[in-house]
Amino acid sequence: MTQPVELGPKPLTLEDVHAVARDGAPVTITEAAREAVTTARGHIEELATAERPTYGVSTGFGALAVRHIPPDRRAQLQRSLIRSHAAGSGPEVEREVVRALMLLRLRTLSTGHTGVRLSTVDAMAGMLNAGITPIVHEYGSLGCSGDLAPLSASALALMGEGMVRNARGELVPAAEALAEAGIEPVRLAEKEGLALINGTDGMLGMLALAIADFTRLLDIADLTAAMSVEALLGTDRVFEPELHALRPHPGQNVSAARMLAFMRGSEIVASHRGPDCTRVQDAYSLRCSPQVHGAARDTVAYAATVADRELSSVIDNPVVLADGRVESNGNFHGAPVAYALDFLAIPLADVASIAERRTDRMLDVSRSHGLPPFLADDPGVDSGHMIAQYTQAAIVSELKRLAVPASVDSIPSSAMQEDHVSMGWSAARKLRKAVDGLTTVLAIELLTAARALDLRAPLKPAPATAAAVAKLRETVAGPGPDRHLAPEIAAAEALIRSGALQ
Repeated sequence: MTQPVELGPKPLTLEDVHAVARDGAPVTITEAAREAVTTARGHIEELATAERPTYGVSTGFGALAVRHIPPDRRAQLQRSLIRSHAAGSGPEVEREVVRALMLLRLRTLSTGHTGVRLSTVDAMAGMLNAGITPIVHEYGSLGCSGDLAPLSASALALMGEGMVRNARGELVPAAEALAEAGIEPVRLAEKEGLALINGTDGMLGMLALAIADFTRLLDIADLTAAMSVEALLGTDRVFEPELHALRPHPGQNVSAARMLAFMRGSEIVASHRGPDCTRVQDAYSLRCSPQVHGAARDTVAYAATVADRELSSVIDNPVVLADGRVESNGNFHGAPVAYALDFLAIPLADVASIAERRTDRMLDVSRSHGLPPFLADDPGVDSGHMIAQYTQAAIVSELKRLAVPASVDSIPSSAMQEDHVSMGWSAARKLRKAVDGLTTVLAIELLTAARALDLRAPLKPAPATAAAVAKLRETVAGPGPDRHLAPEIAAAEALIRSGALQ
């Protein structure tokens, strides 16, 4: 069983998010966190009885914050907030995203800066540990005042309302799933409704998952690039460390070293290393792969820095300070996360673009240095990988569109009270789609490069690239007459996602 993730004074890590969201790790609330939550709740209950109105405790919300709410209507105020804000629409969001946003909201609740009751914290932890996943919809968040509609869907389930998926993946009423898990639905008290929804947790969760995915795909890109360079009779000398030391970007040096290691011991590379070789320089898509992949690695490193800061943050409005004061703030604005999400979409598109160019080169008889047209078994009768490159090109074109930033847009809401928003949720959703696109582009390069290496026989590829070909050949046959290609692309995608090529 995956080790529990503790929620307390210690910040979460990207690995913690992955463990809970994808691996189903349980969560526990530390004693220090329990004490902090109890102390902060005491401050909220004092303010609830005070004559002076406090936002989120005894007032309305957003543009309606000017209305003072009498004590006998405040429980209804919190329930109405959740019901009205659970206004999402569109397709169902992935389970891992919902679990990530629940974990991150729970972490903020556990800091003792939101003023929720300990029973509410325990109920939310119970939902996560029982595998109950609220139904969250694609549209509804502007990435400011928090991911309001997505988090409200989660809070609605905590109240025993709306629909969820249980641990078996069945769509059931929330009340039924809570009862099965022995969890009492939460009857929200002062401040709790607002605390449950006023965070950047959805976009941050998707950033954390995208960082893990893109890092893995960059490792794959180094491998498929090395296979392509080898298959195209390119040189490995451009990846030597002394050349990359002249431009000390960390990611570039990592990718160059990896590509050099992948090609070490190749009979194919050795076959054209002598003085008879007249090729002075390889094309940019081969020679400059470490520069492109490396710049992407450095961008991921920056995004990870942003994510780490957010994982150490308390996102709520208002917040309960250490001295008991409850203060309004703007920390719910998603700009820091939105920019990082948009930033990642740019190098992701470019890594796919350079991979497509390498693939196309292997299929062009005028540039492939002795390989058959389109790597076809009987060119003219067979088309080989011709249309696989079309698929790559279509995806790369889409990735370029997805690289257009969402965070430069803003549509005012809440009667102009919320007059500038981040659109970070939208940035995160398009990045997830882009990650899937890059996976397919690299899968097609893997298929094509493996076939090209096979066609270089009797010369043998490097041990590392040969191992990748052998792994692929467990599910995809080698060169031969045309076959249904779509299942082979899907098999290569599955191989990449499995981690077996790492």
